[in-house]
Amino acid sequence: MAHLEVSNVTKRYGDTLAVDDVTFSAEPGRILGLLGPNGAGKTSTIRMITHISVPDSGSVRYDGQTVGPWSQQRMGYLPEESGLYKRLGVKEQLVYLGTLKGLSRSEASERADHWLGRFDATDWADMKTDELSKGMQQKVQFIATLLHDPSLLIFDEPFSGLDPINADLLRDIILELRRDDRTLLFASHRMEQVEQLCDDICLMANGEVVLQGRLRAIKQQFGRNTLVLEFDGDDTFIDELEGAGLVRVNTRSAHRAELTLIDEDNAQAVLDIALDRTDELYHYERVEPPLNEIFVDVVGKAEAERLQQSVAPA
Repeated sequence: MAHLEVSNVTKRYGDTLAVDDVTFSAEPGRILGLLGPNGAGKTSTIRMITHISVPDSGSVRYDGQTVGPWSQQRMGYLPEESGLYKRLGVKEQLVYLGTLKGLSRSEASERADHWLGRFDATDWADMKTDELSKGMQQKVQFIATLLHDPSLLIFDEPFSGLDPINADLLRDIILELRRDDRTLLFASHRMEQVEQLCDDICLMANGEVVLQGRLRAIKQQFGRNTLVLEFDGDDTFIDELEGAGLVRVNTRSAHRAELTLIDEDNAQAVLDIALDRTDELYHYERVEPPLNEIFVDVVGKAEAERLQQSVAPA
């Protein structure tokens, strides 16, 4: 299988600089997470990889050649927005889309049957797209992405509209494709999804790459300054910790908190206060920071909050 190389790519739309000198690569047998808030430049970058648009400068190469119509035949692209024909039947349009990618009608029909069965969706074969829920449409579009057996797969927010069971099924199939040594690009603003699934990351903000590399190495680079606490009793001790400048609160609920240590030497002081103020502290662990906290560290808290204001919950 072949590498994907994005080199010094820039793209403007009028006066808007959507992508600014972006460089990264994706390797076979690994999943690259392209992540960042809405408006970071992810989709514009994907459109250049898929040759829907072309860079103003820089290059996109797959298997050593500049992308073009030839590479589109070897790619599978699942866009964030639905690209299905609303009045066509499910199997009818899967077969049609498969033939556009070079399959014979019989090959496309056989593969459509296989994947509809895999998704427990055989009964949908004759249904029109506009009769399907958003989650059902997402599964059909996912099948269309895989049907022609592409070597490069690009998923833009693939879990949108899916319930947890079907999200797990898609995740399992993506991991199968990874084991099959394909090149996979996974774009999302949901950093926890990227963290669970990806081997490498390219973090974008304002059209620029602000951090990239092996996920494990990046998390290790930022140390073990995150505390996970689970407890029973009053949670006002968290306000005390924050007010004393010992921690920054990442997430918080009635019986669980994820905190960032302001100074790693304060871990014992936090533990002592938590033990003293709670009825029972049954989990206390120092861990590597989640990607969302790494993003805050890289771009700054104020900028991270500004950028993430536009992110709608999925």
